[in-house]
Amino acid sequence: MKMHDKQSGVIIISTFPVEESSISTAKELLNKRLCACANLVKVRSLYNWNNKLEDQEEYLVLFKCTTSTVKELKSELKGAHPYDVPEIVEIRMNDVSESYLSWLAESTIRMEKRK
Repeated sequence: MKMHDKQSGVIIISTFPVEESSISTAKELLNKRLCACANLVKVRSLYNWNNKLEDQEEYLVLFKCTTSTVKELKSELKGAHPYDVPEIVEIRMNDVSESYLSWLAESTIRMEKRK
């Protein structure tokens, strides 16, 4: 049985108000090995907030992890996020190559679990 047989890949989507907070949060979660990868892209977001239509630039981050770290990743993300109501959306990877899933699993093994 391979190490990832009981896991699946997960993408957590979140938006940030500025590039600095998106980068620092991504680095923190990567250093804790809660995600294997974080993709950041500048986006334009239109949304209703406090009865007003907002039109803002934000930074969209896709955090890639596995089911073994997703709960802790979401908890850490919520605590570190600068927004009062952070976007934290979980998407399960239903169809992912075995080699990519192996890399995700290996990249999110916590150091204390390796010993």
